Formats: sequence, structure tokens, C-alpha cells
Amino acid sequence: MSIDWPALRAAAVAAASRAYAPYSGLRVGAAGQAADGRVVTGCNVENASYGLTLCAECGLVSALHASGANDGGGGPGRLLAVAVVAGDGEPLLPCGRCRQLLLEAGGGELLVDTADGPVELNVLLPAAFTGADVSARRDPATGAVP
Repeated sequence: MSIDWPALRAAAVAAASRAYAPYSGLRVGAAGQAADGRVVTGCNVENASYGLTLCAECGLVSALHASGANDGGGGPGRLLAVAVVAGDGEPLLPCGRCRQLLLEAGGGELLVDTADGPVELNVLLPAAFTGADVSARRDPATGAVP
């Protein structure tokens, strides 16, 4: 499936215009294309307690799951491509937390828009921590991670 990057960026810009950013003034929008062709968006939502602020990518992945599209596997709701932009329309790279979140929604092959063009997420998040790491480290007696 081909990715219409200009349309994805435009959807991210539209999402950024709806961001709630009264503290930083940095509006961020994210748009992702799922394997079934749907485009899902999210925007940042700040909070006076900065630790409670939600990144645009969090909103995007939440919307993806809330729509029932992402089963956590390689199904039709798996993200194929993501564009994240500031309010000025210029690309922003996802923070580390969001790279981890996007990994579970699209895998290492997820294409992330950058100022230099699309890059696979596994390049931006090498040696990623995955569900396999959790499974491998569980305590067999309790099922808990040691």
C-alpha cells in the first residue's frame, strides 16, 4: 500500500490545530495510516502537572485502539506510517516514550516521517524493548517479572 505523505502531514497539521497546549505553546499533531487504509489522528493535551501531559502519538494510538482497529498484532489496524508535526507543519520526531508506544502499534517497520523523509521505526528505536522481553523474564513460579 502506498503512503500519501502530503495527505498524512496535512491530517497531522489539522490535528495540531486542535491541540491543548496552554503551558508550552507547542501544538503537536500526529496522523497515522493503518494497514486497512484508514487515517487516525491525535494531538497533544497538556496538563498543569506536566507529567500528566499526553503526547499527540498517545492520542493517535489510543484512537486506533478505541476504534477497535488494532488487535495488537499484524491485522488491518496495524500502523504503517506516521507523521508528527508541530503547529507550523514541520516534522517532529517522536520522543522515546512515544517511539515505544508506536512500536507496539506498528512494529519496527513502521515508517516515521522526518525532515529527511520516511525512516523505519527500528532505526529510531534500536534494540527495542518488546513483549518478548517481558515474556522471557517472567518468574515461572509466580508469572511476575523478577
